[in-house]
Amino acid sequence: MDFKYTDTQLEIAKMIKDFANKEIRPYMMEWDEAQTFPVDLFRKMGELGLMGVLVPTEYGGSGLGYFEYVTVVSEISKVCSSIGLSTAAHNSLCTGHILYFGNEEQKKKYLPKLATAEWIGAWGLTEANTGSDAGNMRCTATRDGNDWILNGTKNWITHGKSGDVAVVLARTGEPRAKNNVTAFIVERGTPGFSAGKKENKLGMRASETTELVFDNCRISDAQRMGEVGEGFKQAMKVLDGGRISIAALSLGIAKGSYEAALKYSKERQQFDQPISNFQAIAFKLADMVAKIEAAEALIYQAADMKNRGEKMTKESAMAKYYASEICVQIATDAVQIFGGYGYTKDFPVEKFYRDSKLCTIGEGTSEIQKLVISRDILSQ
Repeated sequence: MDFKYTDTQLEIAKMIKDFANKEIRPYMMEWDEAQTFPVDLFRKMGELGLMGVLVPTEYGGSGLGYFEYVTVVSEISKVCSSIGLSTAAHNSLCTGHILYFGNEEQKKKYLPKLATAEWIGAWGLTEANTGSDAGNMRCTATRDGNDWILNGTKNWITHGKSGDVAVVLARTGEPRAKNNVTAFIVERGTPGFSAGKKENKLGMRASETTELVFDNCRISDAQRMGEVGEGFKQAMKVLDGGRISIAALSLGIAKGSYEAALKYSKERQQFDQPISNFQAIAFKLADMVAKIEAAEALIYQAADMKNRGEKMTKESAMAKYYASEICVQIATDAVQIFGGYGYTKDFPVEKFYRDSKLCTIGEGTSEIQKLVISRDILSQ
C-alpha cells in the first residue's frame, strides 16, 4: 500500500483549510457555547462536494474513495470536531446506508439531495435501553397492508431535529429473534414522526443530538430498504465504514491538539527558553506524533481494504479503537502542555479535550471494538 498522499488529497486538504479559516474557525466557539447546529454551513459544504464524498457522480456526489473521505473528515476535525462529526454522520450513516442498500428508485430520489446537503441526513439505530444491545430494540414497525406503522423512540441521533430524512432501524420480529430488524427511510414532516429531547452534551456541542419519536407513524412499503429482517446486517456493514469515519474524526482531533501544542511549546518561555527545550515537554510531543502516525497507518489500511471491497470488520474496529483512545490521550497531553491556559476557552485544546471523549463511545464503544476484534481473531 502506498502511504503517500495523492494530489487529490492534498488539494482537498488545502480547500478545507481555506474554507475552515473563513467559515468555521471564527464562529466555532459561539456555536459550541450556544449548542447551535449551523445548517447553512453544511449547505456551503455541500456546494464544495464535502457532503457526498463517496456518492457516485451519477447521483450528484463527488465519486471519491475512502482515502479522500478520511482526508475530508480529519481535516475538518483539525479545526472543529463538532463539524467533523456531523460531516461523518451525514456521509457514512444516512447517505451511506441508502447508497449501499437502497434500490435504484430510492437512490435517485434521496442521494442527490443528500450529496449536495439540500437535505441533511440522520440515522437511527440506538435506543435508551439498547445501546450496544441493538438486537433487543423496542422501536417497532408493524405491517398494515402496503404500509408500515412505526412506534417507539431512538436516542443519541445526530441531526435528529434538523435532519430532513432519517434511515431508521425498527424491529419487525420478536425480541432476540434472528433477523428481526428492518431498515426504513422516513422523511421529516411525516405524520407521527418528530424530534424529542435535545441532549446537553460535554463536547461536540455544535453537532446536534436528539431523540427521534415515532407515534403511529405510517409509511409506505416503498420506504423499506432491502428485505424484511435484513436491517441489522445492513447496519453492521454500514458501521464498518462508520468506524473509519470516527477513526478519521479522532485523527483530526489528535492532529489539531498536537499542532496546537507544538506551536505553543515553541512560543511559551520559561526560565529564559522555550518549554519545548525541556525533555518533559519534548517527550510528550514525541509520544503524540508516534501515536498519530500509528493511528493513521491503521486508518489507511482499513480505508484501502474498503476501497478494494474486501471484508474489513476487524481492521476498521482496530482503527476506530486505537485512534479514538489515542486522541483522548493526545488532547489530554495538549492541555497539560498549555498548563493553565489549556483549561480556558481562549485556546483550542480545551475544546479538543471535551470533544475527544465522544470518539471512544460513538458508533461502538472501545469495549465493543475489542469484542469485534477478539471474535474475529478467535474465529480463525
